[in-house]
Amino acid sequence: MANQTNSGNERVDLAYRRRKNAEEMRHQLIAFVLMILLTLIAFAAVGYEEFSHWFVVPFILLLAAVQVAFQLYYFMHMSHKGHEFPAMFIYGGVAVMLLLVWAFTTVIWW
Repeated sequence: MANQTNSGNERVDLAYRRRKNAEEMRHQLIAFVLMILLTLIAFAAVGYEEFSHWFVVPFILLLAAVQVAFQLYYFMHMSHKGHEFPAMFIYGGVAVMLLLVWAFTTVIWW
């Protein structure tokens, strides 16, 4: 199998790949720290007895949605080029799920 290089210079390609890998690792580390922070905030919201459950439940769901976005874009690499087709299915599934939840709550509550 032939070496695939972009510039024809192996040193330049190696330096470029190392720089891109370091940047990717930094983004993943930042996302990981933010997800741990969001988890700690969720635990604190549940543990703080002054908050009503009417506030805590939607707040935790919001934090969960943010964590799902971090998971998809940083750990599942959905922000990279070439992942448009799986992203379309994920967003389509979320849209169908939201439509079903809206329809069922409308039918049940009215």
